[in-house]
Amino acid sequence: MRKSKFSKSDKLEALAKWDAGAKIDDLCREYQISTATLYNWKKEKASEEDDALRELKQLKQENARLKKMYANLSMDHEILQEGYEMLKQWPAPDARPK
Repeated sequence: MRKSKFSKSDKLEALAKWDAGAKIDDLCREYQISTATLYNWKKEKASEEDDALRELKQLKQENARLKKMYANLSMDHEILQEGYEMLKQWPAPDARPK
């Protein structure tokens, strides 16, 4: 596959100018590209943003799952700690004086 002579920043710069209101024909002339190329760049940018949003959603779900797991483990630890404190109050059956 042939490498593009435009960097990602060049592509984003052209798309930013387009979003700012520059005419497509002027942009194509300035960058010496076809209108189809400009539309392809816009489509690539949109798919990258979709991928980023999808990944962010997955990370949020994973974060929520881990927070829930931590809360459950924290409660379990607290319950076990309270039980251990109760056990320390009573002497063991074999430790009674004879």
